Amino acid sequence: MKKKVVVGLSGGVDSSVSAYLLQQQGYEVIGLFMKNWHDDSVTISDECPWLDDSNDAMMVADKLGIPFQTVDLSEQYKERIVDYMFNEYERGRTPNPDVLCNREIKFDVFMKIALSLGADYVATGHYCRKGEIEKEGETIYQLLSGKDNNKDQSYFLCQLTQEQLSKTLFPIGELQKSEVRKIASEQNLVTADKKDSQGLCFIGKVRLPDFLQQKLQPKEGKIIEIEAEKDLYSSETPKFSNKQEELDFLARKYEYAAEDGKVVGKHQGAHYFTKGQRKGLAVGGTPEPLFVIDTDVIDNVIYTGQGKNHPGIYRKGLFINKDEVHWVRKDLAINNDDTLRVKARIRYRQPLQDATLHQTEAGMYVIFDDPQASITEGQFVAWYEGEELLGSGVIS
Repeated sequence: MKKKVVVGLSGGVDSSVSAYLLQQQGYEVIGLFMKNWHDDSVTISDECPWLDDSNDAMMVADKLGIPFQTVDLSEQYKERIVDYMFNEYERGRTPNPDVLCNREIKFDVFMKIALSLGADYVATGHYCRKGEIEKEGETIYQLLSGKDNNKDQSYFLCQLTQEQLSKTLFPIGELQKSEVRKIASEQNLVTADKKDSQGLCFIGKVRLPDFLQQKLQPKEGKIIEIEAEKDLYSSETPKFSNKQEELDFLARKYEYAAEDGKVVGKHQGAHYFTKGQRKGLAVGGTPEPLFVIDTDVIDNVIYTGQGKNHPGIYRKGLFINKDEVHWVRKDLAINNDDTLRVKARIRYRQPLQDATLHQTEAGMYVIFDDPQASITEGQFVAWYEGEELLGSGVIS
């Protein structure tokens, strides 16, 4: 019996080539397109609306001679991704919809639909690889980075579980993007030269403020500039009486008050801004551009600093609440008071950074060897050993 694989055909080149490769490997392949969005008022409509994508996906399926259908997941998407995003922005955090979309939609709702169709596996066009090892008589699945360093997408899958990995295939993980495009054009697939889609997972490009304004009303507030020479950045490291105090110090956020700086402009809502942001502030006349160093959604204030080397942008560590620590490799999870040396990243495509994990009763501290720019609450930190992603967590 041929093994059956359902491929999430997104209408892009990566998933198209994934379907072709699986077919070549002798699998019985079914193409499924996920429709996740109904509201066109916030999408920049000429940028990859879902209709064009579903047509492209259908044409690829037709060319490969595989069954194809569309599943409408917009209800689950709204509930699990959109509502979550609004909620996070309202709390002054910046969520990562792509990581969530993989955890909640592609590898959960979508996977369940695929398995109900009798599939043995689900496949996606992600640039990452799956490894298998035997340990104490048990098969353990590894999430490995893609061979194309420039396109590696393991970070977006940092919340996957052993169960989900056991049922997943990543057909293009060993390939470079250029090889994927070459295969697509050799097979005359309509997606061969299609630009990679940007923007929210499955929605296409969205004007984030427009999107957020549906739920979060604009509200005028102050933009305050904090000088780099402020006392609160003094580099004196205090004496610590225990390890916990030191970890708290290294992972702490700077706390700002309006009187710490001067008002340099106005904004339409602190929840529309994120740390490290430079565009959209509309404040001119400073020797160096202003960057957001913090947002206060309660008092509706944005704190900014001049230049990308402003001390308010950098921190040595971060904290993850106990219930938001996730191990892909549960067998390697560390216990309270244990530490682990890892490589970590706090955003997609950031080069891996040397860091140490410290597990405590309350949660996990990730302390970096070098200070990191714009550690942002609500985003994910993922940690690796070599090419393998071991776990991740939500920055608290």
